[in-house]
Amino acid sequence: MQQDIPPSEEAKDAPPLFSTLPLDPKLLRAVADSGYVAMTPIQAKAIPIVLAGRDVMGAAQTGTGKTAAFTIPLLQKMLRHETGNTSPARHPVRALVLAPTRELADQVAANVKNYAKHTQLRSVVVFGGIDMKPQTLALKAGVEVLIATPGRLLDHIEAKNVVLNQVEYVVLDEADRMLDIGFLPDLQRILSYLPKARQTLLFSATFSPEIKRLANSYLQDPVLVEVARPNATASTVEQRFYSCDDDDKRAVIRQLLRTRELSQAIIFVNSKLGAARLARSFERDGLKTQALHGDKSQDERLKALQAFKSGEVDLLVATDVAARGLDIADLPAVFNFDVPFHAEDYVHRIGRTGRAGASGLAVTLVARDDMRLLGEIEKLLKKKIDLEAIELDDDRPMRRPRAPRDDREAPLVDAPRPAPAAADGVRSSGRPWRSNAPAPRAADPFFDKPYEPSPDGAPPAWEKTTAAPAAKLLTPNIRPKKKVAALLGGGNR
Repeated sequence: MQQDIPPSEEAKDAPPLFSTLPLDPKLLRAVADSGYVAMTPIQAKAIPIVLAGRDVMGAAQTGTGKTAAFTIPLLQKMLRHETGNTSPARHPVRALVLAPTRELADQVAANVKNYAKHTQLRSVVVFGGIDMKPQTLALKAGVEVLIATPGRLLDHIEAKNVVLNQVEYVVLDEADRMLDIGFLPDLQRILSYLPKARQTLLFSATFSPEIKRLANSYLQDPVLVEVARPNATASTVEQRFYSCDDDDKRAVIRQLLRTRELSQAIIFVNSKLGAARLARSFERDGLKTQALHGDKSQDERLKALQAFKSGEVDLLVATDVAARGLDIADLPAVFNFDVPFHAEDYVHRIGRTGRAGASGLAVTLVARDDMRLLGEIEKLLKKKIDLEAIELDDDRPMRRPRAPRDDREAPLVDAPRPAPAAADGVRSSGRPWRSNAPAPRAADPFFDKPYEPSPDGAPPAWEKTTAAPAAKLLTPNIRPKKKVAALLGGGNR
């Protein structure tokens, strides 16, 4: 039977410290090296339950430390298998972590390696988009913790590069997202390769009823841990919604970057093509910009993300591949250039800022066609969203009028457009209109005179011709020669 731990209220006492947990000194040393002292609410509730061997469904706001909440206790439990033996057989896969995106898998792997750096436990990450050979060599060498995306893991299973019959711990990170993007058949195949006796953990920022029903079929007597209202957003994030036209969205972002003095920001769009185009537009505006979307190779995506984290890039224009799990320290702002198609993605997008207790800004630009999507976000958050108007600066470059295509399309004329005909024929309006009248021709006194014949009756100069010589008499059997123009050689041929 599923046991629920209700959402935690604001703690009156100081948050618990990592030093109070029954962890190995090697893990406590790695935690201290990472700068962690006090646990977040999800860590304080989930870590003791995982250490006790129970299955867990953990729901918490994004950016509250879910990765550490399952990584640290699992490493503690696997220390009993720690060995310095180099034989691959002594390092079978003990823990499997599944993530929906390559970026999230790579980030989880970095955290696992950081927490296990003082131990002899091995970890490796496998995901698509790159060559399988280095991953195969790492798997054949032996690994205790395997972090993977479902598709690439199935590739290695079918190639017999990895055996999962000794897995003791399974983690589904961002499980709802994996179902949203169609990983359910892959998940079912992967779980069929695992032993029945295992500890299973599900962690996500949102849990739909479908996810809970699915979890009940894979988890045994799970404990539901919620430290915030489901689908809630972090209180450290300032959320603003601005009403503007699609053509003004880029100018609004530039103005907010300038007025708010924002050094970096992630700009979310709904399409890969839109991300590439918007990135090029901001580049032309003089901002160092990179695009991050599914059409880029994995190497390009990782390089773009690393450049953004290191501060070499000002703006990261991304699709929802960057909305889940990416931990970017001190990110000041997130912009929703497009309102997300799925309301749950709004929670994940704005969760990239305001992480680990820091403050952040989340701006959503809403056009007239986005009102239905905005209503879905209101239903999810269970609160009314107030749209704000924003006044743009007047220093934007004026658009140059489009040149006419041909003589039939006259240019714009800054003249009053005629109103419907009145009784006196007077029309009035203050709007510019496109005139269909031909442009006036300049007058010329010589060419405008009517034709006057010569007084002596002589033909005009252009009609004067030289007298042709008398034609020679030809017999009926001889054809006359054709005249050829002078340009072609002249004379008769």
